[in-house]
Amino acid sequence: WLRAYESAVSFHFSNYFVGFLSEATATLAGAGFTEEKDHLEWDLTVSKPLNVELPRSMVEVVTSWNLPMSYWLNNYVFKNALRLGTFSAVLVTYAASALLHGFSFHLAAVLLSLAFITYVEHVLRKRLARILSACVLSKRCPPNCSHRHRLGLGVRVLNLLFGALAIFHLAYLGSLFDVDVDDTTEEQGYGMAYTVHKWSELSWASHWVTFGCWIFYRLIG
Repeated sequence: WLRAYESAVSFHFSNYFVGFLSEATATLAGAGFTEEKDHLEWDLTVSKPLNVELPRSMVEVVTSWNLPMSYWLNNYVFKNALRLGTFSAVLVTYAASALLHGFSFHLAAVLLSLAFITYVEHVLRKRLARILSACVLSKRCPPNCSHRHRLGLGVRVLNLLFGALAIFHLAYLGSLFDVDVDDTTEEQGYGMAYTVHKWSELSWASHWVTFGCWIFYRLIG
């Protein structure tokens, strides 16, 4: 598991490097700003590393990973697919993301796994927030939310537990991006056999935990 976490963090920081580089080049090109009433704000942000490494939820991870891409997928794929139902819209969105990433098997496996993980997390936390009247949603509540329990010890502990679960999922999913993989495998691509082997080493733990969370969600309904 430590090796899986190391591979995940290594992959994360390669993404941050690309994100910060794109921010710098866009700003130097004069494109990284917003304008409001003749006032320029150089506020282009591509990724938010702290929200990924110390997440509140997996939903926060996927939105903070690449903000412009997340915005585009949400507005032009997810919202248009909502007429198919929420879960179907989530699957369509992650499938579109997989296509944009080149549809390599291991990336598609990670993204489609994320679809199930984020959906189950979202509906479970939404139901817990309703039952407990507590601020435990996947996204932070606005200051004027109607929940009775906002900053209590129980709320903080529950959010920390979900945050720890998100780190667990990240380590599991990131295990596919092994930094020490041999050159032959890297040149041929990470195929199905490689993906199955890496996740089998971790006993498919993240998928089983997600299934357990879904069962719990159904039981408390």
